[in-house]
Amino acid sequence: MASSPDQPQTPEGSTPEPGAAVRRKAGRHRGEGQWAMGHFTPLNANEQTKKDDDGLNVRARIETVYAHRGFDSIDGADLRGRMRWWGLYTQRRPGIDGGRTAILEPEELDDRFFMMRVRIDGGRLTVAQLKVIGEISQEFARGTADLTDRQNIQYHWIRIEDVPEIWRRLEAVGLSTTEACGDTPRVVLGSPVAGIAADEIIDGTPAIDEINERFIGSKEFSNLPRKFKTAISGSPLLDVVHEINDIAFVGVEHPEHGPGFDLWVGGGLSTNPKLGVRLGAWVPLAEVPDVWAGVIGIFRDYGYRRLRTRARLKFLVADWGAAKFRQVLQDEYLKRELIDGPAPEQPRQVWRDHIGVHRQQDGRYYVGFAARVGRIDGATLSKIAELAEGHGSGRLTTTTDQKMIVLDVEESRVESLTAGLEALDLQVTPSPFRRGTMACTGIEFCKLAIVETKARGASLIDELERRLPEFDEPVTININGCPNSCARIQVADIGLKGQLVTDADGQQVEGYQVHLGGGLGLDPGFGRKIRGLKVTADELPDYVERLLTRFGSERAAGERFAQWAARADEEALS
Repeated sequence: MASSPDQPQTPEGSTPEPGAAVRRKAGRHRGEGQWAMGHFTPLNANEQTKKDDDGLNVRARIETVYAHRGFDSIDGADLRGRMRWWGLYTQRRPGIDGGRTAILEPEELDDRFFMMRVRIDGGRLTVAQLKVIGEISQEFARGTADLTDRQNIQYHWIRIEDVPEIWRRLEAVGLSTTEACGDTPRVVLGSPVAGIAADEIIDGTPAIDEINERFIGSKEFSNLPRKFKTAISGSPLLDVVHEINDIAFVGVEHPEHGPGFDLWVGGGLSTNPKLGVRLGAWVPLAEVPDVWAGVIGIFRDYGYRRLRTRARLKFLVADWGAAKFRQVLQDEYLKRELIDGPAPEQPRQVWRDHIGVHRQQDGRYYVGFAARVGRIDGATLSKIAELAEGHGSGRLTTTTDQKMIVLDVEESRVESLTAGLEALDLQVTPSPFRRGTMACTGIEFCKLAIVETKARGASLIDELERRLPEFDEPVTININGCPNSCARIQVADIGLKGQLVTDADGQQVEGYQVHLGGGLGLDPGFGRKIRGLKVTADELPDYVERLLTRFGSERAAGERFAQWAARADEEALS
């Protein structure tokens, strides 16, 4: 990877203070903290923390000091900053209601336990790995082990004293928490059926592996303006939500060069959502890691570091535009031209989660199944591992929809595996509500959350299955505990953003602002926000039932929910 020629490399985080003139942005009294522009002086506390010491260095202190002396020995900058580089956040102290989320100091919100995120690149797991994940959950995490919408598994209730032993067990089977959080290259999303799907355009697994081997845990990219999210998939289902990643490589067939990847940059949600843009470049599989390094290098060097709210790649892409971004990538980082290429075709179906029984390239089958809103436990994961071991080759994957898949199942074993999963309440043929509902961590553990999400989502599924047993249209219901959109509320058919709302008695209660008709794939775009439309948590089942009933009665033939919601009048959506 070629770095910007004007950017001194600072692997230990101690950047020099060059005397070069600073190019100022009109209307601002300071620059945006772009290293490539000579702006090395930290402009906020987060940047100062990273300059003081690289986040990767905190592991040594955890292993040699904090794990022995306990929670009270942890330096504050490590506790609320650098420990994220190793997948650790403090979780929310129990008993703090959502109305106090934004007014308490960090130390008042912190519990003495941690959330730990296990990094699962490409979603790929072996039976041995899943058994260890399940054992750690039961021994150290009070049984917690949530499936996330970025293919990871997330623990809660982790004590600092147990972290070194957890790392030892994970790393013994090839797993880690390295850069699972923090201002780093996060987990690389990959098609959960890479290398086996009958309709696959190209298998991106070698590129995911090379990116991990070369760059994850390297100080070359361990000090970014903020997090950096990657997706690589050669599936025609577009199964890695490529539109909302900082960088995405999407499988396409070039008319002259054959299968490769279409390059996208600048996607992301949170409070200022933007869909990624195509650079119009075709990238062969062998060149994906170098192109990835070039794009993340641009983010490191040119990314905005002054304000955390503007420190994502999407803001730089929006300011530069696709043409300039591609030119800088080619001229300063790759030192060569990229090949022009075609856009990916629209997927042929709405669901992109691989749920159900599907034939593989080799004649065997993969079986995808759904837990409720990704909530699972270590004992169940251990039983899933046993089922996979007895029915497949020992390979499993996680998806970007909080689901799991058992791979390589002989046809004669499919029925037995399905029965075993459903005995664990893991549905292979779930209702559209079980299949399409996701929820973030919520107020139970998250310090940013305002409302409950996981239990609310699970109960909503049960209620809708009871009330609307004949409903069989694809619909996504995404529930988020705050505005940050970890559960992708803006791109759901029904997106629910947690906030406090006023009920009929004038009381402040948990509720949701509603986004309607968002989507990715077939209907890419952000949902409508109907003026004044907010529902209390208690009203939620009634509202969703009413909404879906109207959709069923008013929709045109073949019309999807997002299409109906885009044209329906506000009264029908209220």
